[in-house]
Amino acid sequence: MSRPPVNPAEQPDPGPRDNTAPGPQGSPARRPPGVYVISGVVGLQAVALAVAGVVFTVAAFTQPSLSIAGTVFLIVLVFALAAGLAAVSVNAFKGFRWTRSAAFVWQLLTVAIAVPSLLNGSTATGLVLLLPALAVIFYLFTPRVVEFSLRAGGGQPLL
Repeated sequence: MSRPPVNPAEQPDPGPRDNTAPGPQGSPARRPPGVYVISGVVGLQAVALAVAGVVFTVAAFTQPSLSIAGTVFLIVLVFALAAGLAAVSVNAFKGFRWTRSAAFVWQLLTVAIAVPSLLNGSTATGLVLLLPALAVIFYLFTPRVVEFSLRAGGGQPLL
């Protein structure tokens, strides 16, 4: 009996199985810790918006509404924002450059809600909104995250 080859021609080598993505000139580039923070925080914000959408949907059926059209619009808007943030989170983890601007705008909107909450005495709510947003804004502009999202070459086209 002969042994089968280690890497037969029918089964190509899948390559490394760690958290690397192709870097400049095809060299592997490790995901910086900031990418994990950005995609994690934005992903949690997407989940929070989806939960808010479910709460709004339940409230639409259990409580009287002044405007059915306004209620439906709000529910659709919240679910669309949740889906958009989920897409930003996943694609930021992959290293797409367009996600940085979308994440930055969303974090600015979050800061715009957090600051008045802090000033009106809702310290816990304000800090829960403000601190993750500031962490994402900080990491969006770190050189390693910018370099990771601007990489060229490899298997994925740049967007």
